[in-house]
Amino acid sequence: MGWRRRVSAGWVLLGLSSYADSEVQFVDATAAAGIYFKHENGAEGRHYMPETYGAGVAFVDYDSDGFLDLYLINGGRAPGLSSAPLARNALYRNQGDGTFAEVTEQCGVGDTGYGMGVAVADYDNDSDVDIYVTNYGPNVLYRNEGMEAGYVFRDVTAQAAVGDSGWGSSAAFADVDRDGCLDLYVANYLDYPAANPLVCTVGNTQVRIYCDPRKLPGQPDRFFHNGGPQAGWVFADWTEKAGLAQSAGKELGVVFGDCDLDGDADLYLANDMAPNMLFRNDGGRFAERGLASGTSLSEDGELRAGMGVDMGDADLDGWPDLFVTNFQWQSNTLYRNLGGGFFADATRESGINRLSVPHLGFGAGFLDCDNDGDLDLFVANGHVDDNVREYDPASTYAQRNQLLMNQGDGRFVEEEHAGPGLELVEVSRGAAFGDYDNDGDTDIAITNSNSRAVLLRNDGGNSRHWLGLRLRGTHSNRDGIGARVEVVAGGRRQVCQVRSGASYLSAHDLRLLFGLGAHERAERVEIHWPSGVVQELEDIWANQYLSVEEKGSH
Repeated sequence: MGWRRRVSAGWVLLGLSSYADSEVQFVDATAAAGIYFKHENGAEGRHYMPETYGAGVAFVDYDSDGFLDLYLINGGRAPGLSSAPLARNALYRNQGDGTFAEVTEQCGVGDTGYGMGVAVADYDNDSDVDIYVTNYGPNVLYRNEGMEAGYVFRDVTAQAAVGDSGWGSSAAFADVDRDGCLDLYVANYLDYPAANPLVCTVGNTQVRIYCDPRKLPGQPDRFFHNGGPQAGWVFADWTEKAGLAQSAGKELGVVFGDCDLDGDADLYLANDMAPNMLFRNDGGRFAERGLASGTSLSEDGELRAGMGVDMGDADLDGWPDLFVTNFQWQSNTLYRNLGGGFFADATRESGINRLSVPHLGFGAGFLDCDNDGDLDLFVANGHVDDNVREYDPASTYAQRNQLLMNQGDGRFVEEEHAGPGLELVEVSRGAAFGDYDNDGDTDIAITNSNSRAVLLRNDGGNSRHWLGLRLRGTHSNRDGIGARVEVVAGGRRQVCQVRSGASYLSAHDLRLLFGLGAHERAERVEIHWPSGVVQELEDIWANQYLSVEEKGSH
């Protein structure tokens, strides 16, 4: 576990392990951690669509003690569709010893809407993290009242003007105009009226299944611009003004990141059986470049059922690539960033095509699970139809999740012996990534449809050296969301960006964790803040979390 001490730069965690070759083992630590959460989908046999999409999960240090807490989204009674009991979301506080205690009621975050997704960030720059929840129905913004109030949250949805009553899916915060205040993008999925829900069957049979999204129109997303302290941290709906008004997409996955390395956050949307969209940010106004950039369709020009999404530099060329999970028998997709605003479908050459075809992917993310200096991939799998075996005997409803190991050049192989936690067979949906035990390797939280949530502890990932960074913006937003960080160790350069949301309906550790392999120190750390400030650190020892405050003028 290592030990910790307070230094002027912030919390620093020093790992005690030395470099040694060992296999990463993911262990199901849920029960030992004291997490007893079961997702309720509210299904009553009618196959109404919201029932099958599951919910998200967030790693969030809500009390600023240096340990990641866990916020889990629940379903329950879908408005107008179900008579099932209400179910509430749950917040578990990390007690710093590997165990958690539920604090939902005392913190006031037990929303009982039909939950879908979650985004976390300090939207009002007051040094504590707030929570936004998307629902099938009205969304909720919880403002963290801070230490003086005992880290109680208050529902400020109406006050902040970020309400939306559609079918919310993923959401993410980003400072799109680089004014130091975080804006909010809320993805909506389908126009699915509860008063007359569409019923679908297999062919001409009476076997009910969940409907193909192509049978329903998409629902417009919402983009809320943060007015900052001058406006009392109230948001304005800038969806049209920012060039983001559209209803052609059927969004499930959202990720912000600087795809073209021009200093501002671009937006990528994973759409379900509609072309994916890449919105290029040009000073706070967006232009859709999905088809032109090569990120809308497969290499064969086919639509795919985009679910989860992430952004990361898979081939270590400095340019962020895109990964999208899709439906079974389609394969997931890896888009390699060529620079200049163009991408190439690298799914086949990366090996991902044959690895993913037999599975239906939802949550996903890049992570360096073994700290060897390149990004691996985790995919949460599970079918959408509980009766899939009736029409596809080759498939199953519950499926095994996958860990894909990067071979150092952007090619992946599946690691099938990475611990008992990866042997679980569930109907997995949301996946969040973070180092909850502060031991220097990435752990995974997973939600499973109508089943228990799972916390996978990474054992052995910290046998190689690592460096963790927690950014504190001054000119930039407080969380440093949108910052691009370059770390050089042993002459090898890694590049990561701080982002608030990705995967599927989920939110992650806002710290960045770099694997350094056999190297005991990083020669250089270069931070490109959203404000334009560039900050350099030199000769940084490995095996610590370092808190870095933004310096200089912009």
